[in-house]
Amino acid sequence: MSDAPPPAPAPSYSPAAASDKWNVLAIVGFVGTFIIPLAGLIISAIALNQIKTTGERGRGLALAGLILSIIYFVILIIVIIAAVVVGASSPSYSG
Repeated sequence: MSDAPPPAPAPSYSPAAASDKWNVLAIVGFVGTFIIPLAGLIISAIALNQIKTTGERGRGLALAGLILSIIYFVILIIVIIAAVVVGASSPSYSG
């Protein structure tokens, strides 16, 4: 009689873990930031929330989309304020 241990079970193959999967909304939100910044902002915020709950990859893309959208809107507001100030301070033309 031999005291050899029983053979090891065959490795089981399971589907990819949640951390290996990319969040699609993070990718769409990042790309959307360059096309329609408001949509990119909203989609990136939703993706960030999903990533927090599911543990998927793409947090960096979602944050980048969120930050770039916010920067876009801050610059847009500054340009609008500057245009209003310049327009209000210039003499009106009455020809």
